[in-house]
Amino acid sequence: MPKKGKLLIAEPNLTGDVSFNRSVVLLAEHNDEGSVGFILNKPLEYDICDLVTEIKIPFKVYNGGPVEQDNLYFIHKVPELIEGSVEISDGIYWGGDFEKTIELINSQTITEADIRFFLGYSGWDSLQLDQELSSNSWVVVQNEYQSGIIEKSSTAFWREKMIELGGDYLIWSNAPENPALN
Repeated sequence: MPKKGKLLIAEPNLTGDVSFNRSVVLLAEHNDEGSVGFILNKPLEYDICDLVTEIKIPFKVYNGGPVEQDNLYFIHKVPELIEGSVEISDGIYWGGDFEKTIELINSQTITEADIRFFLGYSGWDSLQLDQELSSNSWVVVQNEYQSGIIEKSSTAFWREKMIELGGDYLIWSNAPENPALN
C-alpha cells in the first residue's frame, strides 16, 4: 500500500519508461488528490552551485522526476534548522525556508548528508499511482533507512533493492540497463 515515506521500486518491466527506468522513488505525499515523490538514484551532471549562484558548496543535484524539471526541490533531516519544513516520515522533511538553507550550506552547518536537491518531481493524479501499482509497475517497500536515505541512495540503489527483493528479481539485478545492447 503506498503511503508517504515509503519507497517505490520500479518493476523491471518499466524499461520502456525513460523517466522511471530503474528508479527508486521516495513517496513524499500520497492522498486522495494524488501523489508526489522524488527519484533518489538519478544524479544529474551538475551541482547546486551551478544552479544557485549564492550557494558556494558543490552539493550534487538529482533528477527528481519528469514534472516541473525547471524547479528545485529538497528533502532534508534538519527541521530544527530549516523553518517551514513538512515532515514526510521517519525524520525526513521536505522544503522549508530556502534563504536560510543557503546560509546553512554556505556556513557548512548543513552537509550533503543532511540534504538532497532535486530538479523536478514525480507526480501522479488521484488514482494514477494505484492503477500503476495494480498493473505491477512498482513495488512498494518500507524505507528502512529512515532519514539515512539521504546519504544512502546512489546509482546502484535500484540494483541493491532488486537483490533485497530476491526471487525473480535477482535476475534483473545483473541485467544490462538496455537489453537491446546486450
